[in-house]
Amino acid sequence: MENSVLLLKNANVIDVVTGKTIYSHLLIQNGFITKIVSALKPIGYIHKKAVIYDLKRRFVIPGLIDMHVHMKGDYAPIFTASGVTTVRNTGGNIGELKKIINASSGAPTPRIISADRIIDGPPGLWGENSPWNININDACSARAEVKRQVEAGADFIKVYGWLKKEMMKIVVEEAKLLHKEVSCDLVHSIEVTATEAAKMGIKWNEHASGIIKNIFPNWTMQADENIWETIDWKNPDMQKIIEVCKILVENKVVLCPTMVLYDQVNLMRNYWYPEEKIMNKLKENAVLMQHWRRFIENTSSLNSLGIQHTYNKAITKAYFELGGTVVAGSDTPAGIFTFPGMALHRELELFVEIGLSEIDALRTATIKAAEALDRQDIGVIQEGTIADMVVLEKNPLKDIRNTKEIHFIIKGGTVYSQDDLLDKVPTEENIKKSVEEFMNSFLDTNYKSS
Repeated sequence: MENSVLLLKNANVIDVVTGKTIYSHLLIQNGFITKIVSALKPIGYIHKKAVIYDLKRRFVIPGLIDMHVHMKGDYAPIFTASGVTTVRNTGGNIGELKKIINASSGAPTPRIISADRIIDGPPGLWGENSPWNININDACSARAEVKRQVEAGADFIKVYGWLKKEMMKIVVEEAKLLHKEVSCDLVHSIEVTATEAAKMGIKWNEHASGIIKNIFPNWTMQADENIWETIDWKNPDMQKIIEVCKILVENKVVLCPTMVLYDQVNLMRNYWYPEEKIMNKLKENAVLMQHWRRFIENTSSLNSLGIQHTYNKAITKAYFELGGTVVAGSDTPAGIFTFPGMALHRELELFVEIGLSEIDALRTATIKAAEALDRQDIGVIQEGTIADMVVLEKNPLKDIRNTKEIHFIIKGGTVYSQDDLLDKVPTEENIKKSVEEFMNSFLDTNYKSS
């Protein structure tokens, strides 16, 4: 429901800056929070056309930020229905997402901070060049691709682990010249470690990747079985983890561990599954469900990732305790059953399971994420910020699982129920039409020849 003036009365507002819960009235005008006053005092004059919601002491948190997704239009509204009002798209195609990226502030889809296609090295983890990836092995192509992505509207550049070290350095140098940051996924890296990437100037480390290779130089995802067996996967070497993490902290690396990715794969057929109405809608997405089921039937391809879950969690906790910036991300729809929107709630649960407090877990998907993105207008509930909020039935600071107890969502000042948003999920016919339009547009560009 879209209104230019809203008043939320009697709200328990969770201030993610201080960690306090403040009983408040909130005034929202034209999509922004314009006034916050104590609910113990009169709010003063309110415009006669204001729509008033009495929240009856329900809890209000900032709209959640998923810092690692791979977005598609067919499940974009499901993120918002889950309380995720902003996503960081870590590899895809700007052209494919153009309509969502340019949508109004109050649209039923998340705000998108996006990379364009991932830059990898030949032969490419995801195969030949496509709208979503490019394999590069020469300096000229590396510089040209970074320039093209920036001109296309990429917010940052994403590199993959098969990109050679020299090429990765060139990508970082070119991105820096164009005032763009670089993100790395080193899960399958053959030669680049986490510390080497950090010293190149790569700000974002996805999946806490490359750290295990720092600790065990002979290990890669492609290593022989006998090398894998030399590592005690159940008992991480904390001393070595801390040594590596200190270097990353010194280089101000932002760590997005995506614990839920590793955890779901480790759980395999006992994967985490939230009993929420959103899941019924998600089951209608045949492409996603088939994608995950196909993976789960091929356990050999997943075991090498799932076995790393204990290390991944140990790294995450160590990095947080050393004062490094840690943000929450789900990697939807990678691996198995990384459910759009809902997987971020599981990520928050995992933060608490490894020892963070509820407020610190919540911060990884709100203020800490916003600060890492250099966005002062989201991630907090303060006067002057965008009115992205989630109204909850129960207190998430008592139990982080309560972030799933959603009463309604406010996106850019527009109020939505979960049902409203689930009704916005495109039909299969519309999805097919959008894909065809994008692919025709793609074939008319110079992507394919680059």
